[in-house]
Amino acid sequence: MQAKRETSALLVVSFGGPEQPAEVRPFLEKVTRGRGVAPGRLDEVESHYRSLGGRSPINDQVRALIEAIRVELGRMGRPSLPIYWGNRNWHPYLEDAMAQMAADGVTDAYAFVTSAFSSYSGCRQYLEDIEGARTAVGPTAPSVHKLRVFFDHPGFIEPLADRVRAAVDAVRGTVGPRLVFCAHSLPTSMAATCDYERQLRAAAELVVERVDSRLGWDLVWQSRSGPPRVPWLAPDVGDRLAELAAQGVTEVVLVPIGFVSDHVEVVYDLDMVALPLATSLGIRTVRAATVGTDPRFVAMIVELMEERRSARHNASPLRLNLSSLGVWPDACRAECCPRPLGGPAAGPAGAVPHA
Repeated sequence: MQAKRETSALLVVSFGGPEQPAEVRPFLEKVTRGRGVAPGRLDEVESHYRSLGGRSPINDQVRALIEAIRVELGRMGRPSLPIYWGNRNWHPYLEDAMAQMAADGVTDAYAFVTSAFSSYSGCRQYLEDIEGARTAVGPTAPSVHKLRVFFDHPGFIEPLADRVRAAVDAVRGTVGPRLVFCAHSLPTSMAATCDYERQLRAAAELVVERVDSRLGWDLVWQSRSGPPRVPWLAPDVGDRLAELAAQGVTEVVLVPIGFVSDHVEVVYDLDMVALPLATSLGIRTVRAATVGTDPRFVAMIVELMEERRSARHNASPLRLNLSSLGVWPDACRAECCPRPLGGPAAGPAGAVPHA
């Protein structure tokens, strides 16, 4: 008897990044097209990639995540469920993944976006990208259901807390380190129209509760690259480290809470810039690892897909989420995370994201 053909699929959606030196400049030009970014700024960011061998780690990290999801699907008795992968800014592109799903007869896809928090660039823009890819493919394109953000899901919080605990144990002295939670900065105009900062603070509180509620902590920002005249979320991680040193803090754990894997914004901005700065300020500092392919994080992705498939979104919020913010809706509200005024060129206001 012939096995029933799968018409559903999981679609992993990510930012994308260059995989060889010749791709770095074209990648950066694509990301910043229409945003009025000065060539000198592109030169600067290109040098960041060159210092890492001219290659972003992000695609390899997505490949590892997809392989881990395959293993988890097998464990859950769904080894035949196909997984596709599409990026916003580099190969493999989202439009190509959509075309392949259509050719393979997929009618319904469940999109996991590698962004835990809500913002225009981290959530709604991906919805627009998905719809743009569906339009490009045409009527045979599958319906796509984006999985909800997971900033306070136990599958994200618990493995992150374990990584922070390990870093605290590595650096703890007689007092205990300061926890400095780091996330990508946004223009304040964009942050004001979404729940990005609120969700980050909720996630940080959950991690601190699990590690050691006696430890002091901060939420700081990194990777700002817009023009000085445009206000962005502050303080910058480097500025806060200087303030902590002036206050006599001697131990810090940097926690890249805004990221799920160790891509360029983590490796360059934290490992290659913030950590040496902390050392120069006399602060003993350890950087906590990201969740990566932790089995609990991988299981969460499958659980969110099954939750969406079975339409039991509000069935058991206490099991699925940890913070007082409640289960986040599958679909963005009409007024949530709006496109910045002036379109993509306005946000993130001249930024040159890494990946």
